[in-house]
Amino acid sequence: MFQNPRGMSFLVVVLCVALLLGGLVAVLVSWQHARKTGAAAASSSARLMSPEQQAYCSSLEFTDLRMSAAENFLGATVTYLDGRVSNKGAKTLHQVKVELSFVDALNQVVLRETAYPVTRAAAPLQPGVARSFRVNFEHMPADWNQAPPTIKPIYMEF
Repeated sequence: MFQNPRGMSFLVVVLCVALLLGGLVAVLVSWQHARKTGAAAASSSARLMSPEQQAYCSSLEFTDLRMSAAENFLGATVTYLDGRVSNKGAKTLHQVKVELSFVDALNQVVLRETAYPVTRAAAPLQPGVARSFRVNFEHMPADWNQAPPTIKPIYMEF
């Protein structure tokens, strides 16, 4: 077996380096997993609605929902949901997050997506005001019944 000037065999050196690298990879993977899990838990706990927000959900109205499709420049079909959100309550809304549920012919949910019809990037939705919104979908399930989704508010900021 080949030995270096210090008397250590080449195989022992390779095994030590491999063990060191394997330990480093394990630590990095563990750290990355803990970071992602912690961020997901923090964002989900921050997104729970208070009783006041839950009560305000009845003040939101979603109308003029219609689905359409178009072909993009790559030749793929993109599906759109166009609609209007109305703020029938007395509070100004800065952000609204909704869950969109698409169903099949047997009324079973085949796709759940989240969307933001009101975002912080746009002007707040004032009381008594309605605003149009559009949500894009790259891939729709083949067994989707082609109807607009049901919309359920899951978070909002006043």
